[in-house]
Amino acid sequence: MTAQSPRVAIVGAGPSGLYAANALLGGNEDVRIDILDRLPTPYGLLRYGVAPDHTSMQGIQRVLAEPFASDRVRYFGMVELGSDITADQLRAGYDAVVYAAGASEDRRLDVRGEELPGSRSAREFVAWYCGHPDAEPQPLDGMDTAVTFGVGNVAIDVARILLADAEHLGQTDMPQHVLDELTGHGITDVWVVGRRGPEHATFTTTELRELLNLEGVQPVLHDPVPDDPEDADRRVRQNLAALRDAAERVVEAPRARLNLAFWRRPVELVGASAVRAVVLERTALDGDGRVVGTGEREVVHAQLVLRAIGYRGQPLPGVPFDPEAGVVPNEDGRVVDAAGPRPGEYVVGWIKRGPLGVIGTNKSDAAATVRNLLTDLDSLPGPSGPDAGTLLHERGREPSTYADWERIDAAERASGARYGRPRVKVATWHALFDLVRHGRAGGPLEREGS
Repeated sequence: MTAQSPRVAIVGAGPSGLYAANALLGGNEDVRIDILDRLPTPYGLLRYGVAPDHTSMQGIQRVLAEPFASDRVRYFGMVELGSDITADQLRAGYDAVVYAAGASEDRRLDVRGEELPGSRSAREFVAWYCGHPDAEPQPLDGMDTAVTFGVGNVAIDVARILLADAEHLGQTDMPQHVLDELTGHGITDVWVVGRRGPEHATFTTTELRELLNLEGVQPVLHDPVPDDPEDADRRVRQNLAALRDAAERVVEAPRARLNLAFWRRPVELVGASAVRAVVLERTALDGDGRVVGTGEREVVHAQLVLRAIGYRGQPLPGVPFDPEAGVVPNEDGRVVDAAGPRPGEYVVGWIKRGPLGVIGTNKSDAAATVRNLLTDLDSLPGPSGPDAGTLLHERGREPSTYADWERIDAAERASGARYGRPRVKVATWHALFDLVRHGRAGGPLEREGS
């Protein structure tokens, strides 16, 4: 390593990347950090993956913003790995590179009819109601029944958002066109379907109870709730208790129904030009503990199907990738390829370990990788080329800055104030670009995306 202050590039400004930046700042008083992201808005999954009505989770942003207060940290937004700058250029320009790209692909159901209109990804649905500029419209016209497959918090989130009343959603930071769609639809039945039993579900009890106790929504359990397994942990016992309470809850004149159906799997989505029904098959565990079909089938008439059965990482240009696991291959956060460790390359978050854990899990995960990076620092060869700022300038590229994000933030808050809401998110690329380049959006922010 050279005698100059060590330089580290972090690719991705989501929770894992920002936790890594915080750990680096605390672990080395001389380190200089450049954080690169394809968006002009930092915070990644916290901004575009946490349900807008979960404002307490969004409070984590104050912690994640801490690195940006340091004069040793620069933010380069609107910079995409592979097209604007390559992994080779980053490796040459820094002592170390940390990949914090997350998991941006979702798993498929792999059933007949999955390509029909009305069959969608819960990940894309979440991105839409969180105001991601890449999100596709999610029209709900003419729909009365939705089915979500999965027994994790994402499935619970999309079910709750579809069932929530207008007053509740009107207190969030959703883009106005999203709020209009969600408060104007006619969906009155939402199904949450899981291949295994409720004792195997991964949702957290707080979020499960929140869903089960929505005002004006009648929970309908399609199977008896089992007794607590002998080896059940506290979360499982609390989940089962919440489901037993829901089974006894009677809602007078409900405006909607929440259907919970476990031990079922999809075998076909039916419809001529769009989804009109879902064929479910009863499941059971075989002698080896695998989920198998029993042959018993039922049909649920529905027009919207949302798969929430897991995320996958996508390959990063110029970076090793394990397509089976959907992660960057690594040993304790050190990137490896077929030849062994790649000095100066590290990985954190879901692209390191798979889509496991909650946002807070990334803090300890990032700290573990950063400890190894700092241990390796003296043995690394050091930069041999220009850093990202110099290279982008030489190529005529003008990335956005953290000050640009602060301008976007202020515009969203001002737009929200007009509606008595915390903010209204800017949800299109052209409005974000206008705020970055000109300090103002090209049209009313509250109508962006309509």
